[in-house]
Amino acid sequence: MRSEKVFCIFKPNFLFVPKNKDAVSRYRWIDERLRNKRLPKPTLESLIEYVSEKMDAVISTRTIQKDIQDMRQDPELNYMAPIVYDRSSKTYRYTDENYSIGQMPIEEADLQGLEIAIGILEQFRSLPVIQQFEDSILKIAASLKMNRDELQHQGLIRFTRTAQYKGAEHIREIVEAIKNLEIIRIAYQSFDRDEPKEHWVEPYHLREYQHRFYLIGKSQQTRGGAVLTFALDRIVKLWPTMKHFDEKNFDDASYFQHAIGITVHDGEPEEVLLSFTPRQGKYLKTQPIHASQKIIKDTETDCHISLHVVINPELMMTLLSYGPNVKVLQPASLVNRMKAETQQMVKLYQ
Repeated sequence: MRSEKVFCIFKPNFLFVPKNKDAVSRYRWIDERLRNKRLPKPTLESLIEYVSEKMDAVISTRTIQKDIQDMRQDPELNYMAPIVYDRSSKTYRYTDENYSIGQMPIEEADLQGLEIAIGILEQFRSLPVIQQFEDSILKIAASLKMNRDELQHQGLIRFTRTAQYKGAEHIREIVEAIKNLEIIRIAYQSFDRDEPKEHWVEPYHLREYQHRFYLIGKSQQTRGGAVLTFALDRIVKLWPTMKHFDEKNFDDASYFQHAIGITVHDGEPEEVLLSFTPRQGKYLKTQPIHASQKIIKDTETDCHISLHVVINPELMMTLLSYGPNVKVLQPASLVNRMKAETQQMVKLYQ
């Protein structure tokens, strides 16, 4: 992935990606109508009419009702809009007259994510695909710099410990090395070693997963030059080497195609069949575990989902996080591993 291609595809998962553009537009128009004090408080019918007119489409009653519910309670949207229904007048309103979805608090994680993403994009200004958006990138960057102090002063930023992104200070150097096909030397402190180990790495790709950044590259210290994954927060020190490597064909999409998370094994992907409770199945249909997910069975008693993935630690952790809401049906090897894990968990509470 070199020359005219983007050398490093940065894929943040901490920035909320709306379900679809139409839904976002409907939320905005509902919000605008509820905040309009020049018009009477809207009924459901007038909301439908208003949004339909703005969208230039026929919006159903069920869609608007679901939009209102999502604006109130959907944790992904995080609007938590104070919308109430007045039964006597059959109208909707905000309990807080000053509320607007356009004034949502900005998470520090989101702010840092934007800054880091912009920093990476700035490294590729010479690429035609970036040049055509350069003005927009610069405007966003300038706005972030101007507003960060103001947002913090107004209490619109919520700081959390998980938002520190340790190791992010290495990103700029790594991006430059990827772009210039330059070997980097790192001292890497893995969790299972007492002392850091030195690696000379051909850097290929940067990736973010669950608030950690990872470098994917070929270590010249391993037999056969294996492609390894290095967590940036475990890099103790990084040095430039002024040595370069030949162009390599590394396709991150193919490399991670069958993996959940960042662990990629040499083994072939397998068909994983899962049985979820009907309620959990509803969530999985709107937010798939993996791109390969297919609905095999969907009834009032259970929801069967198939995945075509490699069995890695991230898959195990994902399945365990669902607790009693999921049962692994196949393959047998994964069933046995899940049994062993749950039996160990039971022992902890006996």
